[in-house]
Amino acid sequence: MKIFLWGLLMATAVVLLTFYFIRENPLDTTSFLSLEEKEMVAWQRAWMQINPGLTEHLKSFKDMQRNSEPLKNVNTQILIGVPPMEKKLLTIGISSVQHPQGSYLLETLQSLFFASSLSEQKHFVVLVHLASPDPKWLGRMTSNISALFKPYIQARQLVVINTQGKSYLPLKNLKKKFNDTPASVAFRSKQNMDYAFLMNFAANHSDYFLVIEDDVKCVPGFVTQIASILSAWEKRFWMTLEFCPLGLTGKLFHTSDLPSFVRFLLLFYQGMPCDNLLSYFLNLSHQKTIQFSPSLFQHRGDYSLEGKFNSLKATEENNMGCPSNPAATLYTNLNVTSDSVLMNAYSLDKNYFYTREAKAGSYLTVFLHMPATVFHVQVLTGSELKEENRLEEGQVELGYDSTNRVIDCDDYVLLGMLVNGTLNKHVLSEDSGKQVKCVRLLVTGTPPSGLIVRHINLWVK
Repeated sequence: MKIFLWGLLMATAVVLLTFYFIRENPLDTTSFLSLEEKEMVAWQRAWMQINPGLTEHLKSFKDMQRNSEPLKNVNTQILIGVPPMEKKLLTIGISSVQHPQGSYLLETLQSLFFASSLSEQKHFVVLVHLASPDPKWLGRMTSNISALFKPYIQARQLVVINTQGKSYLPLKNLKKKFNDTPASVAFRSKQNMDYAFLMNFAANHSDYFLVIEDDVKCVPGFVTQIASILSAWEKRFWMTLEFCPLGLTGKLFHTSDLPSFVRFLLLFYQGMPCDNLLSYFLNLSHQKTIQFSPSLFQHRGDYSLEGKFNSLKATEENNMGCPSNPAATLYTNLNVTSDSVLMNAYSLDKNYFYTREAKAGSYLTVFLHMPATVFHVQVLTGSELKEENRLEEGQVELGYDSTNRVIDCDDYVLLGMLVNGTLNKHVLSEDSGKQVKCVRLLVTGTPPSGLIVRHINLWVK
């Protein structure tokens, strides 16, 4: 009896300490979850520490990587389209089922293609998994997709698949967790398999895989922004890059890592929701999700996939306040005429800087009088009303100075590319603690007419 009470006391202590850690640690990888969701994850982690059976998961996981049995009987067929002949940079994967409150899938596909330029579309393929056994719904959705997105289908930019019901693992007599109803447990268990079959099909068609849910809006130019991040992180090791904090939306993988995660989803499909399983997978792999903001995707509906009201949406951070724009001097090789003031590009009023000509290689550098910890940068070009004189091809770089140069910096890193003449983003978390000395706007493609730089805004700590 004493041993039992001692074990119960230890279990309670572990759980309470874990809950305290999640509430108090702002750097926790689940910081974007609600308190209720954090407690679910905390309970799972704490229970693993006190239950010897669950601590065998890591061994089972490693053994599972050498076993293809979970995928042996999977039968996925193509309903619409043909995969691209050449390997793409990116596969964008969507898994969709029938929603009690209606479907946003068609609107999501429209947003995805409309938010991408023709040049961007050449570098990705969209893969949709219609994960429902209802033949009427499948027929209706395939008919609508075929009619609305015919050009993309013909260009091999859109493929629609379905996995037959016999491929799924059992969905009856599932173990209840987190006080969920049997229906909720069955739903999320099937959803884990839906994503597993989607990723399994996607593993060989591109270098990277981006998953989004079927009810999101896409930020214009999101493909270019992701490509610029991939370029900046090319020589760093990572397993998942996160471009949206909600669910699995906006999570980016190397396609070479997908087989491991697919088998992991199938092994633990009853355990917890797929986004929590991803965190669990990364923990076992001794990795963490690398987060970027602001979010490139936003949820459309007020209801979750199960038809429950969902007030959790990805929004821009509105609590940053006004830009700081600390004291600085501006330098440029652009032509500054007598009727234009270079400092207007950095002012916090409505004035702006205009130059009649800009060429590739031109720059405008903000040289801070004192190095500062810059955590957000905004660059706005072009006329605010007519959208003329924008810089369509340009990038923003952060400069650091270790040799005390007078008007420049000796080391620059890419922050991001301009999209539709604009950049608005946080500094990468890895570099946010470093003191920035320069912020440089670099012209990478000659604009057809003059250039307006409305604002270069900095937020500093």
